[in-house]
Amino acid sequence: MAKRKVRNLLALALLGVLSERPMHPYEMASVLRERAKDTSMKIQWGSLYTVVQNLEKHEFVRATETTRQGGRPERTVYTITEAGRAELVDWLSELVERPQHEHNSFEAALSLVGHLTPDRAIELLRQRLWTLDADVDNITRSLRQMVEEFNFPRVFLIEAEYRLTMIRAEADYVRALLKEITEGSISGIEGWHAYHRDREAPKAEH
Repeated sequence: MAKRKVRNLLALALLGVLSERPMHPYEMASVLRERAKDTSMKIQWGSLYTVVQNLEKHEFVRATETTRQGGRPERTVYTITEAGRAELVDWLSELVERPQHEHNSFEAALSLVGHLTPDRAIELLRQRLWTLDADVDNITRSLRQMVEEFNFPRVFLIEAEYRLTMIRAEADYVRALLKEITEGSISGIEGWHAYHRDREAPKAEH
Protein backbone atom coordinates (compact mmCIF):
# COMPACT_ATOMS: atom_id res chain seq x y z
CA MET A 1 0.00 0.00 0.00
CA ALA A 2 1.40 3.36 -1.02
CA LYS A 3 2.33 5.82 1.70
CA ARG A 4 0.28 8.92 1.02
CA LYS A 5 1.65 12.40 1.52
CA VAL A 6 -1.82 13.41 2.73
CA ARG A 7 -3.73 10.45 4.21
CA ASN A 8 -6.92 12.05 5.52
CA LEU A 9 -9.88 10.75 3.49
CA LEU A 10 -11.24 14.28 3.53
CA ALA A 11 -8.31 15.11 1.23
CA LEU A 12 -9.54 12.48 -1.21
CA ALA A 13 -13.03 13.97 -1.16
CA LEU A 14 -11.62 17.46 -1.71
CA LEU A 15 -9.58 16.30 -4.68
CA GLY A 16 -12.77 14.77 -6.03
CA VAL A 17 -14.82 17.97 -5.90
CA LEU A 18 -11.92 20.09 -7.15
CA SER A 19 -11.60 17.80 -10.17
CA GLU A 20 -15.01 19.18 -11.21
CA ARG A 21 -14.16 22.89 -10.94
CA PRO A 22 -12.10 25.37 -8.91
CA MET A 23 -13.62 26.22 -5.52
CA HIS A 24 -12.86 28.05 -2.32
CA PRO A 25 -12.88 25.99 0.91
CA TYR A 26 -16.33 27.17 2.00
CA GLU A 27 -17.79 26.00 -1.31
CA MET A 28 -15.95 22.69 -1.03
CA ALA A 29 -17.54 22.10 2.37
CA SER A 30 -20.97 23.09 1.06
CA VAL A 31 -20.73 20.64 -1.85
CA LEU A 32 -19.59 17.79 0.40
CA ARG A 33 -22.42 18.47 2.85
CA GLU A 34 -24.95 18.71 0.04
CA ARG A 35 -23.81 15.30 -1.20
CA ALA A 36 -23.84 13.87 2.35
CA LYS A 37 -20.25 12.69 2.07
CA ASP A 38 -20.00 12.71 5.86
CA THR A 39 -22.21 9.60 5.86
CA SER A 40 -19.61 7.75 3.78
CA MET A 41 -16.47 8.85 5.59
CA LYS A 42 -15.50 10.44 8.87
CA ILE A 43 -15.11 14.16 8.26
CA GLN A 44 -13.82 16.63 10.81
CA TRP A 45 -15.17 19.81 9.28
CA GLY A 46 -12.95 21.97 11.46
CA SER A 47 -9.86 20.47 9.81
CA LEU A 48 -10.94 21.26 6.24
CA TYR A 49 -8.77 24.36 5.86
CA THR A 50 -5.76 22.50 7.26
CA VAL A 51 -6.30 19.65 4.79
CA VAL A 52 -6.52 22.13 1.91
CA GLN A 53 -3.25 23.69 3.06
CA ASN A 54 -1.61 20.25 3.17
CA LEU A 55 -2.83 19.52 -0.34
CA GLU A 56 -1.35 22.82 -1.47
CA LYS A 57 1.92 22.10 0.35
CA HIS A 58 2.33 18.86 -1.60
CA GLU A 59 1.30 20.58 -4.85
CA PHE A 60 -1.91 18.61 -5.33
CA VAL A 61 -3.86 21.87 -5.48
CA ARG A 62 -2.86 25.48 -6.05
CA ALA A 63 -4.42 28.81 -5.25
CA THR A 64 -5.58 30.60 -8.39
CA GLU A 65 -7.36 33.71 -7.14
CA THR A 66 -8.69 35.53 -4.12
CA THR A 67 -12.24 36.86 -4.14
CA ARG A 68 -14.27 39.06 -1.83
CA GLN A 69 -18.01 39.65 -1.76
CA GLY A 70 -19.24 42.72 0.06
CA GLY A 71 -17.91 42.92 3.57
CA ARG A 72 -17.12 39.22 3.77
CA PRO A 73 -13.56 37.97 4.35
CA GLU A 74 -11.42 37.17 1.34
CA ARG A 75 -11.80 33.67 -0.06
CA THR A 76 -9.01 31.84 -1.84
CA VAL A 77 -10.06 29.75 -4.83
CA TYR A 78 -8.14 26.52 -5.39
CA THR A 79 -7.79 24.33 -8.46
CA ILE A 80 -6.51 20.78 -8.72
CA THR A 81 -3.11 20.24 -10.34
CA GLU A 82 -2.06 17.42 -12.65
CA ALA A 83 -0.27 15.85 -9.68
CA GLY A 84 -3.52 16.13 -7.75
CA ARG A 85 -5.49 14.38 -10.49
CA ALA A 86 -2.91 11.60 -10.58
CA GLU A 87 -3.09 11.25 -6.78
CA LEU A 88 -6.90 11.14 -6.90
CA VAL A 89 -6.93 8.33 -9.47
CA ASP A 90 -4.12 6.35 -7.82
CA TRP A 91 -5.59 6.65 -4.31
CA LEU A 92 -9.10 5.73 -5.45
CA SER A 93 -7.77 2.79 -7.45
CA GLU A 94 -5.96 1.46 -4.38
CA LEU A 95 -9.03 1.76 -2.15
CA VAL A 96 -11.34 0.10 -4.68
CA GLU A 97 -8.93 -2.73 -5.49
CA ARG A 98 -7.55 -3.72 -2.08
CA PRO A 99 -9.76 -4.84 0.82
CA GLN A 100 -8.65 -3.39 4.14
CA HIS A 101 -9.49 -4.74 7.56
CA GLU A 102 -10.74 -1.82 9.59
CA HIS A 103 -11.30 -2.46 13.28
CA ASN A 104 -14.57 -1.12 14.62
CA SER A 105 -15.96 -0.66 18.10
CA PHE A 106 -18.59 -3.41 17.76
CA GLU A 107 -15.95 -5.97 16.83
CA ALA A 108 -13.95 -4.88 19.88
CA ALA A 109 -17.05 -5.19 22.07
CA LEU A 110 -17.78 -8.70 20.78
CA SER A 111 -14.25 -9.76 21.68
CA LEU A 112 -14.99 -8.79 25.30
CA VAL A 113 -18.71 -9.55 25.50
CA GLY A 114 -18.10 -12.42 27.94
CA HIS A 115 -17.61 -9.82 30.66
CA LEU A 116 -21.33 -9.07 30.40
CA THR A 117 -23.83 -11.61 31.64
CA PRO A 118 -25.59 -13.53 28.86
CA ASP A 119 -28.90 -11.91 29.85
CA ARG A 120 -27.38 -8.43 29.63
CA ALA A 121 -25.78 -9.26 26.30
CA ILE A 122 -29.16 -10.42 24.99
CA GLU A 123 -30.80 -7.21 26.13
CA LEU A 124 -28.17 -5.01 24.49
CA LEU A 125 -28.06 -7.02 21.27
CA ARG A 126 -31.83 -6.72 20.97
CA GLN A 127 -31.52 -2.95 21.27
CA ARG A 128 -28.77 -2.93 18.64
CA LEU A 129 -30.85 -5.08 16.31
CA TRP A 130 -33.79 -2.72 16.67
CA THR A 131 -31.55 0.20 15.66
CA LEU A 132 -30.06 -1.71 12.74
CA ASP A 133 -33.48 -2.72 11.42
CA ALA A 134 -34.64 0.90 11.70
CA ASP A 135 -31.56 2.03 9.76
CA VAL A 136 -32.31 -0.53 7.05
CA ASP A 137 -35.87 0.77 6.74
CA ASN A 138 -34.74 4.41 6.62
CA ILE A 139 -32.01 3.89 4.03
CA THR A 140 -34.27 1.69 1.89
CA ARG A 141 -36.96 4.37 1.98
CA SER A 142 -34.46 7.09 1.12
CA LEU A 143 -33.03 5.14 -1.81
CA ARG A 144 -36.49 4.44 -3.17
CA GLN A 145 -37.34 8.13 -2.94
CA MET A 146 -34.14 9.13 -4.73
CA VAL A 147 -34.96 6.80 -7.61
CA GLU A 148 -38.73 7.15 -7.88
CA GLU A 149 -39.20 10.83 -7.03
CA PHE A 150 -35.91 12.45 -8.02
CA ASN A 151 -34.81 10.04 -10.75
CA PHE A 152 -31.26 9.80 -9.37
CA PRO A 153 -28.98 7.64 -11.54
CA ARG A 154 -27.92 4.55 -9.62
CA VAL A 155 -24.24 5.37 -10.05
CA PHE A 156 -24.71 8.21 -7.55
CA LEU A 157 -26.36 5.91 -5.02
CA ILE A 158 -23.94 2.98 -4.85
CA GLU A 159 -22.28 4.19 -1.65
CA ALA A 160 -25.68 4.20 0.07
CA GLU A 161 -26.41 0.77 -1.40
CA TYR A 162 -23.14 -0.50 0.02
CA ARG A 163 -23.92 0.96 3.44
CA LEU A 164 -27.37 -0.66 3.32
CA THR A 165 -25.85 -4.03 2.41
CA MET A 166 -23.36 -3.85 5.28
CA ILE A 167 -26.04 -2.87 7.81
CA ARG A 168 -28.27 -5.71 6.62
CA ALA A 169 -25.39 -8.15 6.98
CA GLU A 170 -24.70 -6.96 10.52
CA ALA A 171 -28.40 -7.17 11.39
CA ASP A 172 -28.54 -10.75 10.08
CA TYR A 173 -25.47 -11.66 12.12
CA VAL A 174 -26.81 -10.08 15.31
CA ARG A 175 -30.19 -11.76 14.78
CA ALA A 176 -28.55 -15.18 14.42
CA LEU A 177 -26.24 -14.57 17.39
CA LEU A 178 -29.17 -13.49 19.54
CA LYS A 179 -31.03 -16.67 18.66
CA GLU A 180 -28.11 -18.87 19.69
CA ILE A 181 -27.50 -17.07 22.98
CA THR A 182 -31.20 -16.96 23.82
CA GLU A 183 -31.69 -20.65 23.05
CA GLY A 184 -28.46 -21.57 24.83
CA SER A 185 -27.15 -23.35 21.74
CA ILE A 186 -23.96 -21.33 21.32
CA SER A 187 -20.92 -23.34 22.39
CA GLY A 188 -19.40 -22.13 25.64
CA ILE A 189 -22.66 -20.81 27.06
CA GLU A 190 -22.33 -22.94 30.21
CA GLY A 191 -18.90 -21.53 30.92
CA TRP A 192 -20.19 -18.03 30.25
CA HIS A 193 -22.93 -18.46 32.84
CA ALA A 194 -20.47 -20.07 35.25
CA TYR A 195 -18.04 -17.19 34.90
CA HIS A 196 -20.63 -14.79 36.26
CA ARG A 197 -22.07 -17.26 38.73
CA ASP A 198 -18.81 -18.44 40.21
CA ARG A 199 -16.52 -15.61 39.00
CA GLU A 200 -14.40 -18.18 37.17
CA ALA A 201 -13.09 -17.62 33.68
CA PRO A 202 -14.90 -19.84 31.13
CA LYS A 203 -12.86 -22.78 29.88
CA ALA A 204 -12.62 -23.67 26.22
CA GLU A 205 -14.79 -26.60 25.23
CA HIS A 206 -13.17 -29.55 23.48
